[in-house]
Amino acid sequence: MSEHPLSAQGNHRVSRRGFLAGTGSVLGAAALAGAITTPARAEVPGLNCTPITDGSQVRALVIGTGYGGSVAALRLARAGVDVHMIEMGMAWDTPGPDGKIFANTTTPDYRSFWLRTRTKQPLSQFLGFPLDKDVPVHTGILDAEDFAGITVYQGRGVGGGSLVNGGMAVTPLRERFPEILPTVDPAEMYATYYPRANAGLGVTSVDVNWWENADCYQYARVGRKHAQRSGFPFVFVPNVYDWDYMKQEAAGNVQKSALVGEVIYGNNAGKKSLQKTYLAQAAATGRVSVSPLHRVTSVSPAAAGGYTVVIDQIDTTGATLATKTVRADRVFFAAGSVGTSKLLTRLKATGALPSLNEHIGKGWGDNGNVMCGRANHMWDPTGKLQSSMPTAGIDNWNAGGAFAEVAPLPTGIETYASFYLSITRTPRRAEFSWNPSTGRVDLSWDRAWKQTSIDMAKSIFDKINSKEGTIYRTDLFGAYKIWGDHLTYHPLGGAVLGKATDNYGRLHGYPGLYAIDGSLIPGNTSVNPFVTITALAERNIERIVAEDF
Repeated sequence: MSEHPLSAQGNHRVSRRGFLAGTGSVLGAAALAGAITTPARAEVPGLNCTPITDGSQVRALVIGTGYGGSVAALRLARAGVDVHMIEMGMAWDTPGPDGKIFANTTTPDYRSFWLRTRTKQPLSQFLGFPLDKDVPVHTGILDAEDFAGITVYQGRGVGGGSLVNGGMAVTPLRERFPEILPTVDPAEMYATYYPRANAGLGVTSVDVNWWENADCYQYARVGRKHAQRSGFPFVFVPNVYDWDYMKQEAAGNVQKSALVGEVIYGNNAGKKSLQKTYLAQAAATGRVSVSPLHRVTSVSPAAAGGYTVVIDQIDTTGATLATKTVRADRVFFAAGSVGTSKLLTRLKATGALPSLNEHIGKGWGDNGNVMCGRANHMWDPTGKLQSSMPTAGIDNWNAGGAFAEVAPLPTGIETYASFYLSITRTPRRAEFSWNPSTGRVDLSWDRAWKQTSIDMAKSIFDKINSKEGTIYRTDLFGAYKIWGDHLTYHPLGGAVLGKATDNYGRLHGYPGLYAIDGSLIPGNTSVNPFVTITALAERNIERIVAEDF
């Protein structure tokens, strides 16, 4: 496969064997994120993590340190605004007993899961690996939050979801954008904000010549062969991993991270998470501080103007150590789709922010996520060594409503299995609501709704299985389960742009309150959403800084 095009022009179309669009000419600007040439500690150099004090007054308070929050903090700070960020998770700046910040996927420990006594991986038990086991309660890095009918996986810590994802940095094809954000001008997004986001995130593309011969991507080449023999487009996808570092991993010259399966519980070296990109640049301004292990419980109008924010400081068991009350001129909700939606829903229902409009909590979706595994023939081994950073997928969106990431199974043994995370077109939207009898926010998701996504994913895999004479794997997700239909990694919506907010994320009813994360996007992006979340945040904060500060 010699063809290696990357379109930077027009509507960003791709060839069958090309890259998904969106990085284009921004790749040269990715130096903003910095090259990683030696094993890197996970903390943000220079970021002030001194906890906020009771009675503080801040000009801009950002709730959350994920993609939207990090963009907001950087751009506000560069505009001369002092910013304090509140993060429920840990700073992830202290090595564990193994000398590493983060745990390995196949050996989960107390660092792995958020306040659970038992880990809860999507692959709960596979070929005897103890992927689901008892652990001490700890504010670990990956949360599996259970609602009726669905489990939502979310990153916890300074850097949010960037800590735990596979780094697939996908800009949706331009012709699909009106379905994603119908009130946003595609021309400005593709000319300005997607390039800015890709540059800020440090997005780059794998060297296909190296990929073709790398042992760690045998599984992906098998996925390509099966896709193309069934007539499906196989596309390369950019990533935020440092590919030069991965080559050094493969050569045995540096500390291994992607090549020892580090992904859903953090990556200790090669991945350019937000700590190494947006947050590092924010720290360099000297205007940004962060309070890890702090949780916002209330936001309400302050008598003196601005907003009174109540914050609990917690320890690593989740116990409350102190409750603090601060005043903020402006508050940015960036706790992720679920975190922002739950908080706003509760604040509206309980009277703290009663003038939030009727769209709060609505328009939530799972990005059509489903997972499946296929059993290959013995002559199609997928390899003992598998990079945890995916590079490609199968695009059947136009014909069948599905894009399937060719995902790794980094177990360290030969499995003869192909694994896929699909994103599908889904019309289903759920709603968050306050339950006064339990004091919790519920989600109206119906697990039966996943059948639509399963059917769309099957438009790919039924055809491949028929062509190859293979079957689905049932041992990936527990006894007799074929589809990982109970989860999402890509929660979206709940404070939808142009409905719960104006067209730039200003929450209706309360000047100085903003949503600036995945809650703005109504449920589906056709691809991995974090580049779109970042680009939308870049667009919105530019207007907010210009007009509101």
